[in-house]
Amino acid sequence: MNLLWLQSGGCGGCTLSWLGSEHGSLFRELADQNIELLWHPSVSESGVDEARELIARCADGRTRVDVLCIEGSLLRGPLGSGGFHRFGGGAQPMIDWVRQIAARARHVVAIGSCSAWGGITAAGVNPTDACGLQYDGEAAGGLLGPGFRDAAGLPVINVAGCPPHPDWITETLAMLAHGRLGAAQLDDLGRPRFYADQLVHHGCPRNEYYEFKASASRHSEQGCLMEQLGCKGTQAHADCNQRLWNGEGSCLRGGYACIRCTEPGFEEPGHAFETTPKVAGIPLGLPADMPKAWFIALAALSKSATPQRVRENAHSDHLLRAPTVKRTKR
Repeated sequence: MNLLWLQSGGCGGCTLSWLGSEHGSLFRELADQNIELLWHPSVSESGVDEARELIARCADGRTRVDVLCIEGSLLRGPLGSGGFHRFGGGAQPMIDWVRQIAARARHVVAIGSCSAWGGITAAGVNPTDACGLQYDGEAAGGLLGPGFRDAAGLPVINVAGCPPHPDWITETLAMLAHGRLGAAQLDDLGRPRFYADQLVHHGCPRNEYYEFKASASRHSEQGCLMEQLGCKGTQAHADCNQRLWNGEGSCLRGGYACIRCTEPGFEEPGHAFETTPKVAGIPLGLPADMPKAWFIALAALSKSATPQRVRENAHSDHLLRAPTVKRTKR
C-alpha cells in the first residue's frame, strides 16, 4: 500500500506523536503491514525538489497513491486562493495539490484534529481561512466538500486528536492495508470506531471521585476535575485512559483536565479551559447521553453518601487514607 503524507497548517505534533510509538521502529511497523511510505516531510531523505516532483507524479496519476494522509489544517486564504501555503516555495498552493491527489487516492486520512475539523489553526478570527478536509469546525464541508467519497466509497477518515495517539494512526493504516476499514467501522464524524466508540472517562483513575462528586479545587489534588476544573472526559470520544500513552500516561493521569481534543470545536469552548461553566451550580457540559434531571439527582445522592476517606483524599496530592480492610462473611 503506497502512503503519501503531506503536512499543511499545523505544528507537526501529530508526526511527533506517531514517531513516539512505544512499539519500536516506525519503518518496521509499516513494513510489517506491507505499507510503502512514498514521502513524509519529517522522516524522508528526499529534498524539496525531489519531493515536489514526486507530488506532481502523484497528482497526475503517474505514481499510485493508496492512502493520502494530511496533517494540519488546509489554508484556503487569502480569498480562496490558497496562497498562504505554497509547498516548498513552488507556485502551486498546497490546497490544489491536496484536491488533485485526493481525487485519485484510494483513501484519504485526516491525521489530527486540525486536518479533521480545522483545529487550533482555525481558532479565533482565522486569518488564513483554515479548515479541515471534510469539516469546517462542526459543519460538514471543509476543503473537499461534504459529498467527497474515496475510490472505496468512504468519506475522509478522521483520526482526530490533538495530537492523536500513535496507535490510532498505525492501526488505522493497518486496517486500510488489510481491507478491514469500511463504513461500518467509522462513527458519524468519520472517526475509526475502535477508539472513538469509547469515552475518555472510561478507565479514568479518578472515577471513584467522580462517582461520589468529590471534586478537586486545584490540579495537584486527586479529586474529580469535572465539577471545578473544566474536565470534559465524560463527553470526549477516545480511549486515552485505556490505551495509555507510552504505556502509562494520559492527560488525567498527569493531573490535567481533558479538553475534548478529539471533538470538532474543542479549541474554542467559550470559556477558559480550566474552568467549568455552570448555571445555578449545574455544569453545562454534562456526561454524554445523561439527562440533566438524572445528573442532579445522582449528584445530590452521591455527595451525601461520600465516604470520609474519599472526601479527604480528593483534596490531597497523595493518598491520605486507604480503603478499610473488611473480611467477607459467607
